[in-house]
Amino acid sequence: MNEPLAIKMKPNKLKDIIGQEHLVGKDKVIYNMVKNKKIFSMILYGNPGVGKTSIAYAIANELDKKVRFLNATINNKKDFDVVVEEAKMYKGLILIMDEIHRMNKDKQDLLLPYLESGLIVVIGLTTSNPYHTINPAIRSRCQIFELKPLTDDNIKEGINKAIKSGLLEGIEIDDKTIKYIVKLANGDLRYAYNILEVAFYTSSDKKITIDDIKLINNKPAYISDRDGDSHYDLLSAFQKSIRGSDVNAALYYLGMLIHDGDFDSIYRRLSVMVYEDIGLANPSMGPKVMAAINACERLGMPELVIPLSEIVIELTLSPKSNSAKLAIFKVLDDIDNGIIGKVPKHINSSAFGYKYPHDYKNAYIKQQYLPDNLIDKEYYIPKTNSKYESLIKDFYDKIKNTK
Repeated sequence: MNEPLAIKMKPNKLKDIIGQEHLVGKDKVIYNMVKNKKIFSMILYGNPGVGKTSIAYAIANELDKKVRFLNATINNKKDFDVVVEEAKMYKGLILIMDEIHRMNKDKQDLLLPYLESGLIVVIGLTTSNPYHTINPAIRSRCQIFELKPLTDDNIKEGINKAIKSGLLEGIEIDDKTIKYIVKLANGDLRYAYNILEVAFYTSSDKKITIDDIKLINNKPAYISDRDGDSHYDLLSAFQKSIRGSDVNAALYYLGMLIHDGDFDSIYRRLSVMVYEDIGLANPSMGPKVMAAINACERLGMPELVIPLSEIVIELTLSPKSNSAKLAIFKVLDDIDNGIIGKVPKHINSSAFGYKYPHDYKNAYIKQQYLPDNLIDKEYYIPKTNSKYESLIKDFYDKIKNTK
């Protein structure tokens, strides 16, 4: 079989895993599980190429367990039925489940009893945050472990291992070119292996230079450390461009974030912005953002860029209001500073003397709701740069002037 270099370099033991010392290093949690010959269902999540699949297979190899690999998106219910029957035959197996966040209810219902009994141990793999994307029924039965981004040193270590492995016989490459591959890989070891292998087999003399890499690689040499300042600078510029209604800048920074592949951060930032910056100026955008995120999750790459582009354009060119944000911050600031009071008796749990608004014209009757010492407080200050909030202001002014 003409296996790619990344497959050939796949480690068989935990000690050969590159990076992830916080999980597989000596006396760490997964190391100790394997050492004690006891494994639990788990979810491994992290960026592409950081070792999720490698760890899963290394666990199975070290425990000498029967192992099966399924993809929650591609494999159907019949494939899952086969795994269940094999688990019964072998009295247990490890099921490595890629894209576990996409496992539908039928497949979950099939597996849950066997997870409960321990007949099937699932090692789920995902690039998405399982606390947001995985069904609680599955999540509650699994230990969740986050894999950290690989460092440049980790990627360099992997490249050097491949060079010394004998799998690329006669390869010649200098440190400058290795460093260039490391930067292009951006923490993805599988990507680094792929670049190295293609460069080796497309060269005429097995000597690899930076120019060779540039010829075969169409990924720009832009590096954003997802845990560093540059990534958060991008997210900040993205939000500020939308807030400032600069649609071209917003799309540019969206493209940079898409290139990074950190879609969870994009989704979270969009979810924040629609309430922080668009707010009551255009409240219909909240559900639209949630629908766009859901579409992205269902579509995956590369099609997800289309709903992302559309929602970013609409957010950027929407009227803006931060009145809701300012209002609640004023409230929280008062509470933090001890400016609080007792609930008026007529609206407390006994509600003696409470006037039910729906019994009155226009479902409104003037009565006191704020504590006595806060009766003149105005936390919400409407803005009038949008039709919707202007309507809110008209109603607010009307009830304030009601005697």
